Amino acid sequence: MKWTDINEIVSELVDAHPEVDPMRINFVDLMHWVLALPGFDDQQSRCGEKILEAIQQAWIDELA
Repeated sequence: MKWTDINEIVSELVDAHPEVDPMRINFVDLMHWVLALPGFDDQQSRCGEKILEAIQQAWIDELA
């Protein structure tokens, strides 16, 4: 999984952190949670605010 695999990342985050409200997550935590996902294989340096915003929005949409 890479940073651009937004839907797959969100699916894994929903399973790993069911108690989390994605509207309240800070980007530092979000980045660390993505890096810790099993099967995630990308560099932290390739992550930026736009990617984290896209992950957060997709997570919000998934729960809506």
